[in-house]
Amino acid sequence: MRRSPPADAMPVNYTPRQPEELLPVRGVALGTAAARIKNWSRDDLLLIALAAGSEAAGVFTRNRFCAAPVTVCREHLARRDSVRALVINAGNANAGTGAKGLADVHAICGAVGVALGCEAHQVLPFSTGVIMEPLPIERMLAAIPACRSKLGADRWDAAARAIMTTDTVPKAASRRVRAGGVDLTMSGVAKGSGMIAPNLATLLAFVATDAPLSRPLLDELTPEIAAQSFNRITVDGDTSTNDSFVLAATHGAAVPPIERRDDPRLAPVRDALTEIAVELAQAIVRDGEGATKFITLVVEGGRDAAECDRVARSIAHSPLVKTAFFASDPNLGRILSAIGNAGADLDPLRVSFWLDEVLVVVDGGRASSYREEDGKRVMAKSEIAVRVALGRGEARATLWTCDLSHGYVSINADYRS
Repeated sequence: MRRSPPADAMPVNYTPRQPEELLPVRGVALGTAAARIKNWSRDDLLLIALAAGSEAAGVFTRNRFCAAPVTVCREHLARRDSVRALVINAGNANAGTGAKGLADVHAICGAVGVALGCEAHQVLPFSTGVIMEPLPIERMLAAIPACRSKLGADRWDAAARAIMTTDTVPKAASRRVRAGGVDLTMSGVAKGSGMIAPNLATLLAFVATDAPLSRPLLDELTPEIAAQSFNRITVDGDTSTNDSFVLAATHGAAVPPIERRDDPRLAPVRDALTEIAVELAQAIVRDGEGATKFITLVVEGGRDAAECDRVARSIAHSPLVKTAFFASDPNLGRILSAIGNAGADLDPLRVSFWLDEVLVVVDGGRASSYREEDGKRVMAKSEIAVRVALGRGEARATLWTCDLSHGYVSINADYRS
């Protein structure tokens, strides 16, 4: 039997939204069921039904061993037909499963199509869990009618719980904004705790709105929102085979379509969707496997954003840096080394960095004002900011990450047991 995260495991300063805080979205219904994909009794299959005429766009993992559902989802979106359903399972990634995995995904999409009276290609499939194991396809097909029978507009919390794997808490968020004199609603769920280093994290995220966003706009907004949220997080530096972020618009609000970027109604909608994505992305890091610290990395003064991003990721992915944060050990030469290992053509004599408000390095050397007790005080916090100034330009990048603890090793060592 797969072991759960330790009973005392808790996310870093994150309280899940209460079910009543999660807003129904016109044109969206959610249903869950227990397909017994793993040796557990909880619901592990989620069906999201969308009203006729709904549009969707997605961004996906760049891992070349992408999972079968990722391949099929891309194919279905490429048909540019309306999207009528999403179907998501936890416990099995259906990755590294060859032709059988693809056939199983097509069977699931066909069964959902029958249940909802739509075409199989109008169904977007997703999976998360153990790689290189076949789906328990018969149990999953048998559970789809149960999902269908439980469809409801107010089941966002149940949806978030059904897609959890090593997550310790469900992750969901909602917003309501007024645009063009009409209230527009958006809600979303995500899962992820480990194997998080999005390259578009194992990360799945689904956000739906009743705003009448056109498909071309969705195609533009989805990667832009991902770039500000899910691509700004990393837990362990491993990009999953299954990463997917999908944004759906049901057109449930009785207002004219939003088709142009200069439509004044777009800005508040885009901002609210981005807020949801950032909230969900940060929740994934706060619930990182074994995490005890939430760390914000800001790298500024680079020649371009890509250079700043490389430096931030070099710090975030260093096991020596991450374990120092866990131990509250101000061995800050590790951060300096990670900056230098980023592959950027830096001038060390221009580099400075801070822990929170504490200046540690200035012009490439230890600041005369720095005292180790100040570094230790900051490192002991549950939330820490690291700011690096490269001194060579105006570009800036932000990344959110966590520490690396004994819990991470234990969770992953026990993952399949």
